[in-house]
Amino acid sequence: MSAAVAAAGGPEPVIDGRRTAFQHSMIYVFVAGPMVALVAAVPLAWGWGVGWHDLGLLAVFYTLAVLGITVGFHRHFTHASFKARPWLRVTMAIAGSLAVQGNVLNWVADHRRHHAFSDREGDPHSPWLHGTSPAAVAKGFLHAHMTWFFDRDETNHRRFIPDLLADRAVMRVSRLFGLWVAVSLLLPAVLGGLITWSWAGIVTGFFWGGLVRLAISNHVTWSINSICHMVGRRPFRSRDRSRNFWPLAVLSMGESWHNLHHADPTCARHGVLPGQIDISARLIWIFERFGWAYDVRWPTTRRLEKLSARG
Repeated sequence: MSAAVAAAGGPEPVIDGRRTAFQHSMIYVFVAGPMVALVAAVPLAWGWGVGWHDLGLLAVFYTLAVLGITVGFHRHFTHASFKARPWLRVTMAIAGSLAVQGNVLNWVADHRRHHAFSDREGDPHSPWLHGTSPAAVAKGFLHAHMTWFFDRDETNHRRFIPDLLADRAVMRVSRLFGLWVAVSLLLPAVLGGLITWSWAGIVTGFFWGGLVRLAISNHVTWSINSICHMVGRRPFRSRDRSRNFWPLAVLSMGESWHNLHHADPTCARHGVLPGQIDISARLIWIFERFGWAYDVRWPTTRRLEKLSARG
């Protein structure tokens, strides 16, 4: 049984309180700011505004932060698909925070709630709660992709993440979320300045390695909530409309093999069929080989056959 399913049976309410005005304003800043930068990136890339060092910083920080989300926030903290040494848990919590998609507590609480009510009333970001007319589907897509962020209701931590609330190290990382946001945006700028030894390098490092990188990682992650519940194949049986969407496999580090994930949420590998690239699963495999991760819940042939839509 997944942590999400177990949490869903608790006596606590699903929603507990609302974001403060400051917290809600920051949602707008960190959703709109990177999107504006992404639009501006097109003419800048066409002209003089990007160098190889900028693209390198973008790639490095994108990979670090997205793997922090996929391996850390998602497969480890949300679904306990593997156990990790204490230092690795803290490292993954910090790396995931660099994606600036919320602190580890809020991210995991929302995602466990998503699995508890997937594509049903209570799911914070299902695209299928507004109807099936063309207008309703368009509204549902936009809601699942990003507008759900602007709902000020907060998922109840006591119901969905009691395990993380009891973890002092994870709580400490969560309380320092503002610091990780600053690191995520300013470290690429500092490195850009050091690499080029110029003020221009600081500016372009901040722009490409910070803002543009956040915009790309945001939309890739959001696409798992929207596209992967609307478009693609369903080789495994699940209780919702989760689907596999292969074009996002590499950029999402394997998360777009979403149908298997919803069919078997605690599985450490999402891309289980031939040819399905799952970079996150490979990193977990590396962690296991070094002894940093253990009790990894790898897929088995028998389990996959049981879950197969053809079974």
